[in-house]
Amino acid sequence: MATSSTPPFIAFDQSLLPTPSTIDVRGIVRRHGAVLAVDQVSFQVRRGEFFSILGPSGAGKTSVLRMLAGFEDPDEGDLLIDGQSMLGVPPNRRPVNLVFQSYALFPHLTVFENVAFGLKMRRVASALIEAQVRQALTMVKLFGKEARRPAQLSGGEQQRVALARALVNKPAVVLLDEPLAALDQQLRQAMQVELKSIQQQAGLTCVCVTHHQEEAMMMSDRIAVMHQGRMWQVGSPREVYERPCNLFVSRFLGVSNELPGRMGGPIGEDRLFQPIDADQPPLTVRTLTSEQAGRPATLSLRPEQLRMARERPMTSGPVLSGRIEKVLFAGSDTKYLVRVGPERVWETRMTSDASLPSFTAGDPVFLHWSLPDGRLFFE
Repeated sequence: MATSSTPPFIAFDQSLLPTPSTIDVRGIVRRHGAVLAVDQVSFQVRRGEFFSILGPSGAGKTSVLRMLAGFEDPDEGDLLIDGQSMLGVPPNRRPVNLVFQSYALFPHLTVFENVAFGLKMRRVASALIEAQVRQALTMVKLFGKEARRPAQLSGGEQQRVALARALVNKPAVVLLDEPLAALDQQLRQAMQVELKSIQQQAGLTCVCVTHHQEEAMMMSDRIAVMHQGRMWQVGSPREVYERPCNLFVSRFLGVSNELPGRMGGPIGEDRLFQPIDADQPPLTVRTLTSEQAGRPATLSLRPEQLRMARERPMTSGPVLSGRIEKVLFAGSDTKYLVRVGPERVWETRMTSDASLPSFTAGDPVFLHWSLPDGRLFFE
């Protein structure tokens, strides 16, 4: 079992970056009156990377995006794009384009005119505007709809117009502020694939702010999880999901089945863990550090890491007894909510396959898992 403490934040190891970074954020701080919105945030974004900043409302992620765009200035620290400091550089002088949550399209302009607007402001020659707009519209699969106005487009098409308007200026960085929030669930899922495809095709460097976990996991090369103004962890979606640095990240990136308890003595190369629930026996856990016996800890497991059986499995690994409270059919999977303590319900999932054993509400069951799958978080 992997072990994790709860650090104030994870500092990103710059030696892990194999290619030159487009964005280099160094210790930025932003205060809104007495509120510390961004607290010593540092990170780098590789060229051509889709980098998402994920966190709940009030985490500070939008403030970071606004500082990158030039709408706010950091009170401390520095922001570099392609090696150049952006301190004091106004938004219209920065090599970035921002795609707003609301798309911010001009309703009285056609698709072509919306996309061409920035080029006209820069006094680009008409012939070049024509070619670049058509190229951008082709990339986002809107070629042939140049004469339409935003009201004549679907939500997904409006999102693509906003993206084309950002692409046509060929910025070093595209900033995305909750880009799919205005779409319904089905269209959101389709646009996740489309947006990622466009980003890869164009070789864009994207920084996306979102509170939607699935969106960040689907599209991102790396994710930064923010909370209370700090970046707690930066890593690939798989790394952050499977090896969260603390309980907040574990809970925010998915379902975290948790069991509080205390560390016990050694059992071979492993340790005993005593749940606080009196009706649960000690469990064997695996830890990489020598934690003092009696130290409070929380055991955490993902739903897909659990196995469920009617009979107690013949295993030396950890086993919890419980009773199924609810069975929730979810298409390809079926979710089972299993009570494992007086105030504790765990979630597990099984493939919805008629050939597999079926379980119903009220069935007594045993949950078991592989020792390396669980994680211990210490108080």
